[in-house]
Amino acid sequence: MKKVLFALVICPALLACSTTVGEPEVPERGTTPGYACAVENLQSFVGQSVNQENGADALKQSGAKTLRWIAPRSAITMDFRQDRLNIEYDDAMIITRIYCG
Repeated sequence: MKKVLFALVICPALLACSTTVGEPEVPERGTTPGYACAVENLQSFVGQSVNQENGADALKQSGAKTLRWIAPRSAITMDFRQDRLNIEYDDAMIITRIYCG
């Protein structure tokens, strides 16, 4: 009888003391809040040489957080990240494609 009384009186009292906290907002996988990549004005880099200055300028203009250089015949992950700028180049070290992801 004491166990039943304990369960009926104490357990609801303990539950009343607990707080409910909403689930934390978790960004979509592969995204970084506050960063989004835009390449609309970056196509002028296609045909230019691969160098640190062009990479830094493209990254700044895109608004992306990270830059990934993609060498010819390279294996790359196919995960999409809206905060990443990808720049592909050929064997002559000339930029051939620029895109987000």
